[in-house]
Amino acid sequence: AEDFKQVWASLDIKYDDFIRTTEPRHTKVVEAIFTKLRDAGDVYEGSYEGWYCVPCETFLTDTELVEGKCPSCDRDVEWVEETNYYFRLSSYGDRLLKHIEETPGFLQPEFRKNEVVNFIKQGLRDISITRDNKGWGIPVPGDDSKVIYVWFDALINYISATGYLSDDRRFESLWPADLQLMGKDIFVRFHCTFWPAMLMALDLALPKVLFGHGFWTINGEKISKSKGNAISPAKLAADLSEESGARRDVCLDAVRYFLAREVPLGHDGDFSIKSFRNRFNSDLANDLGNLLNRTLSMLGKYFDGRTPDPKGHSGQMSEVIAQTAHAAQESCDKLEFTRAIESIWQMIGTGNKFVNDTEPWKLAKEGKTDELAGVLCSALEVARAAAIMISPFMPATACEIARQLGIEDTFLEQKWADIDKPAPFSPARKIQGPDPIFPRLGGKRKEETKVTQQPQAPDKINYDYFSKLDIRIAEVLTAERIKGADKLLKLTVNLGEEQREIVAGIAVNYDPDTLPGRKIVLLTNLEPAKIRGVVSNGMLLAATDADGGAILLQPDKDVHPGANVK
Repeated sequence: AEDFKQVWASLDIKYDDFIRTTEPRHTKVVEAIFTKLRDAGDVYEGSYEGWYCVPCETFLTDTELVEGKCPSCDRDVEWVEETNYYFRLSSYGDRLLKHIEETPGFLQPEFRKNEVVNFIKQGLRDISITRDNKGWGIPVPGDDSKVIYVWFDALINYISATGYLSDDRRFESLWPADLQLMGKDIFVRFHCTFWPAMLMALDLALPKVLFGHGFWTINGEKISKSKGNAISPAKLAADLSEESGARRDVCLDAVRYFLAREVPLGHDGDFSIKSFRNRFNSDLANDLGNLLNRTLSMLGKYFDGRTPDPKGHSGQMSEVIAQTAHAAQESCDKLEFTRAIESIWQMIGTGNKFVNDTEPWKLAKEGKTDELAGVLCSALEVARAAAIMISPFMPATACEIARQLGIEDTFLEQKWADIDKPAPFSPARKIQGPDPIFPRLGGKRKEETKVTQQPQAPDKINYDYFSKLDIRIAEVLTAERIKGADKLLKLTVNLGEEQREIVAGIAVNYDPDTLPGRKIVLLTNLEPAKIRGVVSNGMLLAATDADGGAILLQPDKDVHPGANVK
């Protein structure tokens, strides 16, 4: 139990109660329930002869065995003959089917419900709920030779923890549960058949929803101790924090985000470090980070970091925000968390496109201050709405966004219903420049090297010479001027699998604020060169106009960063 508590603490997971089945508050309830069901005739003494799995403490029929072994743990079974106490599970088959049929959404996801229905329709057998007393377990009241079966015992903790037979007021406020979530391996037999039948026998309400989640594999392989391929989420976050420089708590959020975004709840999913890193870079560093960083950078540049008065020009994203809030809430209510996150990220993408399309840098140059204020205030609204919407999945990240927006004092008081209400931005408070929450992952910074003179290319080259050039599409992430160099910009670019910094002589023709998000053509295998104190790992390829000015080369269709140019 202490190990579990330490794991939850390491993952910043909090809970209202932690119960062990050895606690007196639980064992007393188990004994009382056993006695009550025995007195009512739902528990009786009988004999059993058949197959038994010792590790799973489960009796099995010939048809349930898989190649003569336990279907759950794939271990050998034993033939046993013994007397035990049985629960009349067979008496509840029709009631269970009726409840399932009359209660839409009771068992989720739908395809697992079908498994339960088929299992019940095959015919339920009375289940042994005691085992021989070998020194552990809760003794059967009045018969110390037997202990109560682990699954009969364990299932009861849902109601012993909520106050059944000990705190009526607490129990009435917490039961029936709105949702019980469990693994698919204990879904059909135990939680959707045995457990609701026990509650029916006790005349207690059934949970509103029983949901069976899927399993994760690692690189296509089942997670197992023997293979040693298990990944600790806490260590994954710690390693991510060390590499990226991001805070540990937001790195835990990144793990949560990946698990919730990658696979719909209820389905099986596969985890790979590559997929995780790609999500981190594309969704968190690029999409979410780009929206926040660009908006705050321009707020600092054009309004000294203070929220301006848009004078009627704000609210340009209000409809998108309201629609997203409705869609995300509806998806969450249906436990479709992947779809909810997709809706939120579509809003973030729309926010980034809004900034690109309205070109606030041009509005600033043209002196259109009110329109500029409206664009930035609308972008701030998207960032605030995103913070509220991601808070159930990424609580630390949501709070950090609120801090950078200058609304942390009121953020925890804001609820989902407040998303489309006027934001509590204060013009009196100066917002600091952006502090990237999710720095991109990529190649490590290389050692500074001396500039190497490249040999002059001949008038004509053969194909072998050309094939040595690695030319790729890159996406500009950030752009900034280099102090003391009027013609140079430092660009951070995304090449798909890595991030690089390059120096490009395009400052005369391109404002750095207009470059993030644009695709460029990059020669990637040029030897690194140190230019004005910045190591350039590649060369931007551009055309020149009649005056010798740079003209960026861009693909005429959308293409992913890192694509080869041939």
